[in-house]
Amino acid sequence: MRRSFPVRLVPAMLAASLAVAGCSSWGGQTETVEEQIKKEYKFGSLLGTEGGINLFGKNKRGGDQDAAANGIGVNSFLWRASLDTLSFMPIASADPFGGVILTDWYSPPDTPNERFKVNLYILDRQLRADGVRVAVFKQQKVGNDWRDTSVGADTASTLEDAVLTRARQLRVAQNAAAR
Repeated sequence: MRRSFPVRLVPAMLAASLAVAGCSSWGGQTETVEEQIKKEYKFGSLLGTEGGINLFGKNKRGGDQDAAANGIGVNSFLWRASLDTLSFMPIASADPFGGVILTDWYSPPDTPNERFKVNLYILDRQLRADGVRVAVFKQQKVGNDWRDTSVGADTASTLEDAVLTRARQLRVAQNAAAR
């Protein structure tokens, strides 16, 4: 009795021959993993590679280096400086992607009948003078109740200046360490 060729082996043999044929076109050229990734995943903007809304690459001003390296949505120097500046107050909420830091009420030890709360917003991915906004709230204790009172006009700007000064110090320290 004569045995017939098993037809079910044809797809496997075809796949194996294609794999061997694909290896013959290799040509001995090698690419690093980084080159392969760059070739495979080209990050551009939403509306084309030149301009438009840039999803994963640098923005036009180049301000996302710090944010991309740290995985946060705002300038890393401003973020760290904000946390450093507000470290004496209890932090109620901190959102590094939205750039919002909300503190809980804080009573200074020398004036226990008044308390402060701060809302800090980081508005830019660059270290800029207008990249931080601070809102300060103050309450005074009257009997057993806390009542809202006005805050000095320069209190918020003093905190903003303190954050910007600390952010510049952090940037200078990082640049000095990189050299």
